[in-house]
Amino acid sequence: MVRQVFITGATSGIGEAIAQAFQAEGDQVVASGATELEVENASQKSANAGIDFRVLDVRDLAAVQGMVGSMAELDVVVNCAGIIQRSIELEPEAFARTIDINLNGTMRVCAAAREGLKARRGCIINTASMLSFFGGGLVPGYSASKGGGPALNDVIGGQVPLFFGNLASTLQHVQSGKLRALAVTSGTRSPILPDVPTLSESGLKGTEIYEWNAIFTPANTPEPVMKKLAAAFQQALESPEVKARIAQLGGEIQKGNPEQAKKFIDQQTSLWQRVIKERNITTE
Repeated sequence: MVRQVFITGATSGIGEAIAQAFQAEGDQVVASGATELEVENASQKSANAGIDFRVLDVRDLAAVQGMVGSMAELDVVVNCAGIIQRSIELEPEAFARTIDINLNGTMRVCAAAREGLKARRGCIINTASMLSFFGGGLVPGYSASKGGGPALNDVIGGQVPLFFGNLASTLQHVQSGKLRALAVTSGTRSPILPDVPTLSESGLKGTEIYEWNAIFTPANTPEPVMKKLAAAFQQALESPEVKARIAQLGGEIQKGNPEQAKKFIDQQTSLWQRVIKERNITTE
C-alpha cells in the first residue's frame, strides 16, 4: 500500500533522512522546511528526488491548516520541526523560540491532521519529542503503546513507522528485513551494524545515549569480596562463548574495575536527573 506521508522540518538532518526512508519505500512524501532557501537546497539533492518539498512555518496555524487540508488522504504525519542542539547551549531568547516551534508548532500540526488520520487509522509521530531525551526537542512525547514489545510489534506490522528500541530486541528483525535501522544512539557505529550511522552523523549533534547493564552487590559487601567478585566477572567476560553471545545480541563489553563502574553510573545518574528536571517529567 502506498502511504501519503507529511513530514515537517525535513530539509536537513534527521528529518531529511526520514523523508528519504519513506520515499525509498515507495510512499508519496510531502516534506516541509521553514524557508525558501532550505526547501530549494533540499530539492536540489539527488537523494531527495521525488519528494515534494514545500515551505511551511509550523507556528502559523492558518498555513498549517491550509497545507494539511490540501492533502486529501494522509496516512502518516512525522514532526521533525524544532530539533535543535542541546537546550543548555542556547541563549534564553533562542530557547524560548525553540519552545514555540516545538510545542506550539507540533500541536498545530497534530490538531490539523488528527481527524483525517483517525478516519484512515493513520498515525502521528513526533520525532522532535522522541529526540528530546537525546538533547534535541523539548516536548513530552506521544506514545500509543504500553511498552517496548507492543511498540515493536506495531512497527513490524506497519501500524507505526518509527521506533526507538535496543539492539537486543530489534537486531534479528533488522537482519531479517522486517525493520530498517536508521541510526544508532551511541557515540560510534555499532560493530554489528557498521553501515548504520549514529544520530550525530545523521545531523543531531551531541547525542550519545546507551542502554547498559551493570552488576551490583549490597552496599555493605566487604571490600575483599567485592574485589574477588569483580575479578571473577572480568574473567567470565573473557570467555569466547560469552563474548560471542553478547556480540550476537548487539552488545559491547565495557571492562573496568568497581571504581570505574561507579564513576560511569554517577555520570548516568547525573545525566538523567538533568533530563528529568529540564523536561519536568513526573510519574502518572
